[in-house]
Amino acid sequence: MDLKIASGTANAEERNAVDSLLGQPSETSQGAQRDELGLRVSRGGGELRQLRHLLLPTLHSVNDRVGFISRGAINYISQRLDIAPAEIYGVATFYALFDTNERPARQVHVCIDLACRAASGCTEETIPEGAIPSPCLGTCERAPSVLVIETGVTVRQEVLAPATTKQIIELVAGKSAPIEQPIAQAAPQTPDASLVLLSRIGIVDPLSIDDYVSNDGYSALRKAFAIGAENVVVEVTASGLVGRGGAAFPTGRKWAAVASQPVKTRYLICNADESEPGTFKDRVLMEGDPFAMIESMTIAAFATGCQHGYIYLRGEYPRALRNLTNAIEVARSKKYLGDNILDSGFNFEITIFRGAGAYICGEETAIFNSIEGYRGEPRNKPPFPVEVGLFGKPTVVNNVETLFNVLPIINSSGEKYASWGSSGSKGKKLFCISGAVKKPGVYEVNFGATLRELINLAGGLKSGSQLQAVLLGGAAGGFVGPEDLDLELTLEAARAAGTTLGSGVVMVLDQSVNMVDQLQRIAAFFRDESCGQCVPCRVGTVRQQEALARLVKSSGTDNAAIDLQLLRDLGQVMRDASICGLGQTAHNAIDSALTRLKVFSA
Repeated sequence: MDLKIASGTANAEERNAVDSLLGQPSETSQGAQRDELGLRVSRGGGELRQLRHLLLPTLHSVNDRVGFISRGAINYISQRLDIAPAEIYGVATFYALFDTNERPARQVHVCIDLACRAASGCTEETIPEGAIPSPCLGTCERAPSVLVIETGVTVRQEVLAPATTKQIIELVAGKSAPIEQPIAQAAPQTPDASLVLLSRIGIVDPLSIDDYVSNDGYSALRKAFAIGAENVVVEVTASGLVGRGGAAFPTGRKWAAVASQPVKTRYLICNADESEPGTFKDRVLMEGDPFAMIESMTIAAFATGCQHGYIYLRGEYPRALRNLTNAIEVARSKKYLGDNILDSGFNFEITIFRGAGAYICGEETAIFNSIEGYRGEPRNKPPFPVEVGLFGKPTVVNNVETLFNVLPIINSSGEKYASWGSSGSKGKKLFCISGAVKKPGVYEVNFGATLRELINLAGGLKSGSQLQAVLLGGAAGGFVGPEDLDLELTLEAARAAGTTLGSGVVMVLDQSVNMVDQLQRIAAFFRDESCGQCVPCRVGTVRQQEALARLVKSSGTDNAAIDLQLLRDLGQVMRDASICGLGQTAHNAIDSALTRLKVFSA
């Protein structure tokens, strides 16, 4: 039975927001006015259920227009999409950027995560009244960060970073508006044409396809068409490229698996939901070189036989959204996208799908559920995405940085690309350096550079700073100490050292940072971001936060040893029994701080 949530009725603005995306309703059962005879005719329930993938975009439309999602809006969406209101409520409340309670027209989201609290002490308790505490906003290179959303017929979203307390108070009061900073500021090595992944940042106008083409743009796509799909997969395999999102799965193997599937309909997803605290490299690539994103996705689709691609874009990246939207529209108009691309006979389309603030949606199968209109909960594997993925079809999922690496591989060769880096870690790698360095930002190096070299590349420590610790890989990564500065930044060296490179986070923490506070924030982050699907993670992240809070009080006493052991036991259970990587890595950084940095004494 389809039970309505109370008796709420959508107002005119909410209806208009839904209808602007779905079109006007044609039947009374779907929200249309009754005809003259007062007849209630219902058709097409099966057809409506095929539109479930429009649920998240519809929720975005309402949230953008009025600032929150009311019970009346949920009931109207239920009529339009034939989805039970309880299910819609479950999806709406899954995402941090949505709220079912009334919010002001201007919403000021203030980051309280690791980089921002280290830089300014931003916490839930210290941010100005009226501001909304937010997890990492992906602008860690210029912390502290604020995302401002002004709702209306035309929603406005801007990021202000760094932001002062005075500026935040003014933003809450509606007295000022943020001004965007140049993209190239986030990549201190640029402009530099000798770079590979960052070569066009600061040189090319990200809104101009002519600029892009004149700087070697679309040469890789033309070459891919010339050598054929099978040879593209061969070159990517020969390059040794592995995923840059943290899992490090061989890209060529993934592509070959999808290309070999007997099913004709296949999908490509670019995972651009970069939500790991301390990570911002994908944002810089999408903002500064969006046409390269479109070109690399087109090559990947051609190689694997995908007809449609989705960019699952983080909801907190407004400039990336604008630049990618422009790139798709312009590329389509210039025959670089759509039907018969460059007269090759290959057809490919791209849709941008906005996330809404859920860290778990960085997991590849959680993305499938999110796009399909369900809560972003990971799926059990097998079946694996290369066989049964989005809409039940074979699906390739690559993150932004991984796809960007495809262009130099095709332009040169897989063999040349493999000559960069180390024997076990091939190619170029982007690292996100934040914290107590003189020039924070995204840096491009070959695999094999040391942590010390990377910090020196960022100008070294700030004046007056002494290194206390470095967080590698983000909240799901691990801490290393000053004695680890000569660690080679390769996958194999990181594993041997008992840590991880993860998504490329290098957060440099000096003596001013309260490590206990950082650990408590990590515990709170995983508690908040757990999707709640499996018991080890749902319960374990809560118990981990509680045990850590007890350890803070018992440190130095006889009870500390008990609390330390409990924390370790909880971590082991989550690592062994959780469905996905969130629960499996939720204890990593805390464990590294306990064992390597000796933050607490038993």
